Amino acid sequence: MRRLPHVTWLRSFEAAARHSSFSAAADELSLTPAAVSQQIRLLEQHLGIPLFTRLAKGVQLTDLGLAYAIPVRKSFLEMQSATNGLFRVQGKSVVRVRCSISFAALILAPLLHDFARLHPEIAVELSTAVWSDRIDGSNVDLDIRYGEGDWPEQTMHPMPVADATIVCHPDYAGQLGPDLASLAEADIVHVVGSETDWDRLFVQCGVEGPRIDHWMKADSSLIAMQILAGGHGCAIISRSFARHALADGRLVAPFRVNLPMGANFMLVERDDLRGRRDVRTLIDWLLVQKI
Repeated sequence: MRRLPHVTWLRSFEAAARHSSFSAAADELSLTPAAVSQQIRLLEQHLGIPLFTRLAKGVQLTDLGLAYAIPVRKSFLEMQSATNGLFRVQGKSVVRVRCSISFAALILAPLLHDFARLHPEIAVELSTAVWSDRIDGSNVDLDIRYGEGDWPEQTMHPMPVADATIVCHPDYAGQLGPDLASLAEADIVHVVGSETDWDRLFVQCGVEGPRIDHWMKADSSLIAMQILAGGHGCAIISRSFARHALADGRLVAPFRVNLPMGANFMLVERDDLRGRRDVRTLIDWLLVQKI
């Protein structure tokens, strides 16, 4: 196997091939024309073939030179693309956002491509937690939490989601009766932290009966919906979380009921972030999103 030529020879060759001129290549590379000519001569000696025909004015690639120039140029372009993709982010400001796994996967993540398009100078790092009640250290700039807002941070912004409703798989919907009373015999998936939603729903709709026992429990709406997607059970889920699954028919809402959420999602700022323009830009964008 022939040893690869020196990269500086290849760089001079690629530039000269593109410009059809040693002088123009020298200007681009901040070298002298003599240096470019010498590097290309060394490359030709290494390969054992002429790559250029020297003309009175400029140079012209030989047939083999043209065939070689194409993969060499492609290789340099691929290296440039890889360098930009892997390391350009270091020049961006970074905003670290943490939120519940359901909010991250079902609401925020699908929206972030719009923010990246509008603000390519800001990189968003998204992480998740099932429950969080404070920002510790500097690994989180913004926290999206569900609760009453009784947390130690000073600055919070409401991010209300849509009312909840009963959702299930289309096949399971056919096993339910025509009214809410039939749910007394249904298999229920409780979302941890929202166990009283069924009591509130029955009181709101005037349905009497004992509290429905759960069939399964899930620590998030996302996991509850994955359980339902298996074809069995029903759960009370915010329409904001279930929007895409309802739109494409993976899940259905068999009853026309809407239950206000028991608490709110809040966008919580780390206390020492005042004055950071990148954080303010992301906050302003988040607060106008339709969720």
